[in-house]
Amino acid sequence: MMPDPLPKYRFLVTLDPGDAYLPPAQALLLPLVAAGAFQEVTGLGAQLEVTSYAEGGRNDSVRQLPLRHSWNRITLKRGVVRDPLLWSWYQAGLADSLGARRDGAVIVLGPDGVPAVAWGFHGGLAAKWSGPDLHGEQNAVALESLEIAHEGLTKVTQDGEGR
Repeated sequence: MMPDPLPKYRFLVTLDPGDAYLPPAQALLLPLVAAGAFQEVTGLGAQLEVTSYAEGGRNDSVRQLPLRHSWNRITLKRGVVRDPLLWSWYQAGLADSLGARRDGAVIVLGPDGVPAVAWGFHGGLAAKWSGPDLHGEQNAVALESLEIAHEGLTKVTQDGEGR
């Protein structure tokens, strides 16, 4: 029997502490910190660049050869709060010519609230921060977003397998 699909509304986002937020001694004590509640996470994806090669002596087909992997930017959206987590990470990257890299994970919870699957990203940079669009005639939550450019995804399932 096939397991039920996971709901897309139960998820967590975690970020490593990074030296932008905690002194090194404290950062060693906390392997991961919750990055707050987010309304939306998009951009979990990867692609393989492929080139066509017409092999000599082979006239009936063209070979497809892999070149390199690339990963989509992950976008986090949440209501604007007093916690400066996203803005501080972006600012830390501006202050360092190599950027303020962080690892993190997007964790999808099962119906029982237990993590079922996670995608970890590695070497993330806060590439773009966007503030809220404000409008005096709308009763909506002010949202901020952060785009994370990263160097790879790893998927981990509940049984501990990942790649």
